[in-house]
Amino acid sequence: MCLSGTVATAQMKVADLRGSIDSEDLGLLPNAADDQTAQFQNAVNRAVERGRALFLPAGTYPVANLRLPSGTLIVGVPGRTRLVYQGGGGQLIRAEDVANVGLTGITFDGANRSIGDFTEGLLHFINVKNVTLDNCEITGSSKMGLLLDRCSGRVENCRISGAAEAGLRSNEANGLAITGNTVTDCANGGIWVHRWREGEDGTIVSGNRVERIGARYGGTGQFGNGINVFRAHGVMVSNNRVADCAFSAIRSNAGSNVQIIGNSCLRSGETAIYSEFGFQGAVIANNIVDGGTIGISIANFMDGGRMAVCSGNLIRNIKKEGPYPPEVAGFGIGIAVEADTTLTGNVVEGAPKFGLMLGWGPYMRNIAASQNVVRDCGTGIAVTVVDGAGAAAITNNIVQGSHQGAINGYRWLEKATGELNNVSEFDNLTVHGNQIAA
Repeated sequence: MCLSGTVATAQMKVADLRGSIDSEDLGLLPNAADDQTAQFQNAVNRAVERGRALFLPAGTYPVANLRLPSGTLIVGVPGRTRLVYQGGGGQLIRAEDVANVGLTGITFDGANRSIGDFTEGLLHFINVKNVTLDNCEITGSSKMGLLLDRCSGRVENCRISGAAEAGLRSNEANGLAITGNTVTDCANGGIWVHRWREGEDGTIVSGNRVERIGARYGGTGQFGNGINVFRAHGVMVSNNRVADCAFSAIRSNAGSNVQIIGNSCLRSGETAIYSEFGFQGAVIANNIVDGGTIGISIANFMDGGRMAVCSGNLIRNIKKEGPYPPEVAGFGIGIAVEADTTLTGNVVEGAPKFGLMLGWGPYMRNIAASQNVVRDCGTGIAVTVVDGAGAAAITNNIVQGSHQGAINGYRWLEKATGELNNVSEFDNLTVHGNQIAA
């Protein structure tokens, strides 16, 4: 008989606790005034030896430097079982070269106390096969909240807040799912999916809520991103709500075969969605961008960035002012693309500089811009006409209410042509079937 998701989850929770060991039976008492690290570590080890889950009643447990062996399963009372880090230059929890570690219904409070130089995370998992964090809370870390190195498993339905750096960082995952979490009020980043060297990663980042992410270390986009992919290939970023980030809502740097689909990106401080530098292959589709200095940028052909599909996105309320002095093409652009890209079925409204920007200087190749709606922008569609630029086809678009021109050629930032609507003196440009309205 097939069970509903709610019933099945409830039965799994019961199964998790069936035959479990109550921590009080092992001398680990909630709300004790003294440090409970020794008692806690003993309770974990005893439960693992017996092949059982460890149940933690509601209360506060002052601990530090806990080590989790293979087969650890710890279950608390959501919102009421709290492990409070005692500081001293260590960390709260570490698990290394183990397997099958599960933490459910526990709050991990870093209390903003100092973490040792040997780690970057309040909770640090290293080479752990099948780690699971479910319905946990991680707060008050003086570094990263949760750090996962070369791990597989899942982080789901957790709440991470108040980290002094990123809320959650994964390095070189081996099959990781980050789903249904809330990451808020972190000083340098939300969810990071990184690799030390470029390679297949395959992490799934879906259904998360990421809000109020700062850029404590400054820079021009290294920090301050809600979801950041770096050197990781095959990552799926879908159906997330990302709001009020100092820089990008979603930023993929050198991430090939990335999919950025169905996300809601609100009030970004810089480019809302970025696929940049040496990537090959990106699908950016069906996203809503409301606010930012650039809606979507698919850039850096000069560094090998190429091959993308950009379709079905809605871009609005783009602004000219950014978090640093404007560089290259500057701010105020709806969608910017450069190489081997189809740009189809997007709607852009209110981009003060360019609605669509096709190429930059000589860096343009094989762009098809078709069936887009561009409204109330500075220049509707700007296409590079610098010598050496490759082919572009601008067909069957609707451009309405452009203040400085509907479809124009540019040499860098200088307008170099009149209207190119359905006519072009450049052999590499096809301009056909576009509708221009006042």
